[in-house]
Amino acid sequence: MISMFLFKSLDRNISICIAILLAIACIVPALNLLVPADNVFHVPTYAVSLFGKYLTYALLALALDLVWGFCGILSLGHAAFFALGGYAMGMYLVRQIGSRGVYGNPLLPDFMVFLNWKEMPWYWYGFDHFWFAALMVLAVPGLLAFVFGWLAFRSRVTGVYLSIITQAMTYALLLAFFRNEMGFGGNNGLTDFKDLLGFNIQSQGMRTSLFAVSAIALAVALLISSAIVRSKFGKVLVGLRDAEGRTRFLGYRPENYKLVTFTVSAMMAGVAGALYVPQVGIINPGEFAPANSIEVVIWTAVGGRGTLIGPIIGATLVNFGKSIFTAQFPEIWLFALGALFVATTLFLPKGIVGTVQQVWRSNKDRKRAGALERLRAAKDAEKGAKLATEPLAAE
Repeated sequence: MISMFLFKSLDRNISICIAILLAIACIVPALNLLVPADNVFHVPTYAVSLFGKYLTYALLALALDLVWGFCGILSLGHAAFFALGGYAMGMYLVRQIGSRGVYGNPLLPDFMVFLNWKEMPWYWYGFDHFWFAALMVLAVPGLLAFVFGWLAFRSRVTGVYLSIITQAMTYALLLAFFRNEMGFGGNNGLTDFKDLLGFNIQSQGMRTSLFAVSAIALAVALLISSAIVRSKFGKVLVGLRDAEGRTRFLGYRPENYKLVTFTVSAMMAGVAGALYVPQVGIINPGEFAPANSIEVVIWTAVGGRGTLIGPIIGATLVNFGKSIFTAQFPEIWLFALGALFVATTLFLPKGIVGTVQQVWRSNKDRKRAGALERLRAAKDAEKGAKLATEPLAAE
């Protein structure tokens, strides 16, 4: 029944995007592992990791689009859920280091030994098991989003006030994780990872596997998001976005719909963070920075919010441009990003995909109107010819 619910929601564009992602998950690792390095079609390992990072960013943008594009909740705190998922995965990876750390302590991570910790905090227990870490990747961001949403939505906090509160939550977590007393590595964060599921995290095979998993996770998230927004539940979400008061008067409980959507979105962001950490090799409090959440908003706006596919394209294009600009012109990147957002707001308010869809619909409507006009003219001509022949028949 769940599979019917998921696949019933697929349209042509979503199906094509999912097929492309699944094809990328197979083709890119093959070009890296099977094609010789001197071949023009070879994809270097560093490029695999770089584009794997782009896929996790695309998953994060998709998570934001689910709440912003379809529910009208402009969250400026999705970086918090992303970072929490990353820390959950980072804690598992740190536990896998064991006695291979700088201080050789088989139980305590290096930063705890350096800070003279005598024992591991209770909230680190269980992270030596992958299944527990994977559960926490979903549970921790989801629980935070549920508690935050339950308090905010039942208090009917909306609009810019809700955006400010989400940003304040992110900044509070940033300050908390910077403290050494929290037991998460302080401002240095967690790094120096060795293994993932018993395999060397730096190996070529693991890099390509992480890329493939990231592409598949994005495809699954796109499928789930499409199923949500194309269902009756999704129609209510759009109603809340466009006219919350009217939807409430129809008998719906907006806070419940918002809470479910916000929680699902946070869990998706947590998965994105968990896939991001092993590919970049570090997680630190800087990932909680409010500027990161604002960048996600820019990715979504550039691609086209409320389209699902648009945020994926926007995140990929903007981060690809960021990689180029920060390498060639690092001092003007932030100005370029700001100019991009202003240009999008002024000239592409619906984003890239939204604008393309609007032009496509306009052309389609124009062709349909032209066809109807020609049909009407043909009928009028036929009626005129018939009227003209009636007197002749009478004679």
